[in-house]
Amino acid sequence: MPKRGSTKRASRATARKTVRKAAPKKKASARRAAPRRARAAKPAAAASRLNVVTHTELASADPQATRGWCEAVLGWEFGEPMPTPGGPYHMFRFANQTGGGIRANNPPEMPGSIPYCEVADIQTTYARALAAGATEMLSPQQLPEGMGWIAIVAAPGGVAFGFWAPK
Repeated sequence: MPKRGSTKRASRATARKTVRKAAPKKKASARRAAPRRARAAKPAAAASRLNVVTHTELASADPQATRGWCEAVLGWEFGEPMPTPGGPYHMFRFANQTGGGIRANNPPEMPGSIPYCEVADIQTTYARALAAGATEMLSPQQLPEGMGWIAIVAAPGGVAFGFWAPK
């Protein structure tokens, strides 16, 4: 027959081993789960903007009047105009982090709009657009103040498309 105290000691030792074994499993699974969530969220957010219209440029015969109309009718909010060689560029931004700008049209350009699709690589996308039948309107150019790169092509049928990339 076992001694009275030995059974309690054996039970305590078994309980300690069980606790020690269970604790690392919880910590390890928690450590593994957190990085997976972080890694999955970043690519999904970035990928969701690729090849989507994220900026619309309005070319206007009267940019100030167009801006006033957009404020009064649509409730758009604008920051201070950005000076450019062609005149002030009136930028607007929406809550979903897309937006655009209003600038003076450059005759013989007619007033209108140009959608800008966000792309991963401006040079590659521009070359692919030309190879697929687009004609050059504006070759890839770096924007001031590190704002990325843009290019504009006329797709077959004459529709203007802009491309924007962060670098």
